[in-house]
Amino acid sequence: MTGAPDTQRSDIAAEWDHRYAKPGYTYGTDPNTFLTSVAHRIPSGRVLSVGEGEGRNAVYLASLGHQVIAIDASAVGAEKTRRLAVERGVTVETVVADLTSFRIEPESWNGIISIFCHMPAALRRRVHGAVTAGLLPGGVFVLEAYTPRQLEYGTGGPPVRDLLVALSELRAELSGLDLEIAQEIERDVQEGRCHQGRSAVVQVVAVKREA
Repeated sequence: MTGAPDTQRSDIAAEWDHRYAKPGYTYGTDPNTFLTSVAHRIPSGRVLSVGEGEGRNAVYLASLGHQVIAIDASAVGAEKTRRLAVERGVTVETVVADLTSFRIEPESWNGIISIFCHMPAALRRRVHGAVTAGLLPGGVFVLEAYTPRQLEYGTGGPPVRDLLVALSELRAELSGLDLEIAQEIERDVQEGRCHQGRSAVVQVVAVKREA
């Protein structure tokens, strides 16, 4: 999902509700492959998924034993998250809220994930500041997003530069965390009907320094 300024929140939520109301799952039900490759790094406990969408990543983390809270602006997406959790025999708490207003509690999370959650730059900087403060010591932040080069591919993601993010920007925004993985790569993304093909992405695994 995409975050938005306050004046656009209702329009954004309605747009995602419309997209998620279509049959099937927009990005599939399998978890993001980068997340699955690094999930073992996330300490057991409370995990927050920002811009979760229809539940594929939250349900996967719940299956690993985490207590997962999934936030998304779309009520339709939240309902599909709950449905998928029931089908997979796990529990996921859903919160319908926009990232412009949702408060990430300080020092409360063992893990936070952001998978293809694209926000305007000003909001993204604010959210990433809250992510840094929100992690417990030793907590882990996992992110995958499209970079500005994705505009050349057209295989998924927003067609707007302000909603895309470069690694150099993330390094500055996450300066309070240790970046254990920080890379821009090209890879084949096959996720449902909206992420299909060769893509330019940035991948981050960042750890909160121990006090």
